[in-house]
Amino acid sequence: MPEEGIEWVSRNEILSFEEMHRLCSLLVKMGIEKIRITGGEPFVRRDVMQLLWSLSELEGLRELTLTTNGVLTAPMVPELKQMGIRSVNLSLDTLDRNRFFAIAKRDELPRVLETLDALLQHNIEVKLNAVVMGDKNVQDIIPLVALTHDHPVSVRFIEEMPFNGGDDIHHASIRWNYKRIMELISENFPSIEKIPDGAFSTSYNYHIPGHRGNVGVIAAYSRTFCGTCNRLRITPQGMLKTCLYDEGVLNVKALLRNGSGDEELRDELLNAIHHREKNGWDAEQKRNEKIPAHESMATIGG
Repeated sequence: MPEEGIEWVSRNEILSFEEMHRLCSLLVKMGIEKIRITGGEPFVRRDVMQLLWSLSELEGLRELTLTTNGVLTAPMVPELKQMGIRSVNLSLDTLDRNRFFAIAKRDELPRVLETLDALLQHNIEVKLNAVVMGDKNVQDIIPLVALTHDHPVSVRFIEEMPFNGGDDIHHASIRWNYKRIMELISENFPSIEKIPDGAFSTSYNYHIPGHRGNVGVIAAYSRTFCGTCNRLRITPQGMLKTCLYDEGVLNVKALLRNGSGDEELRDELLNAIHHREKNGWDAEQKRNEKIPAHESMATIGG
């Protein structure tokens, strides 16, 4: 979270649940098989469970999952299990309470760990997402890896991107890229071995013999997975992003609110998808404006 917080938008500027459901229903009919609800934080929106239930009932949807910071999530876990959610991404950049406060500007680590325990107790697959920030949490890499010894979790370390709420990230390079992260892990766990990556995986995945969980590294800044990326993102304000690095390529909200029918929506979506940039570097270059120094992942959903 940026030190100065984020700029809140009015309720009518963000998609309603009805608009989200209509859009998701259309996308599933077009062949989308997996939907992830991210945010901001999903559980700050009142009645989000109602949305999740409605999406879970879409015919043709194979997987519904979500990304959460875990602060408000623990009480919802039994119901998430009931609606068929099998996997949750939990953001956790540190296991140290003081560093957690410094990064998140909230003293909420105990509640996040409570959510982790609840997810594991309900046999929901957990992916722990940790953004590696050179001056904030590098000392947490090894303790987070150590979690995989006793817990069946996948700990994924994510390269810091140039829009992470700070002004100290330079576009030319980052200090802690995926290679350096893996070098540190390998030095401390020399038996670590590469395991197969799933189709369209954004992470390079590894296993340490004797550990219950796995380790992954996501080259979010190096963008080495762009050639196999099959992801689309709709922002809360209704902009379609075919890449995290673009500034939005289609105003879906405007189409929904201007009375566009499903056929027109489908054609506009397909046109945008077919013209997506080949990688994140090209997408960043095509922006009309450079990525603002204080644009934060808190506003585009992790």
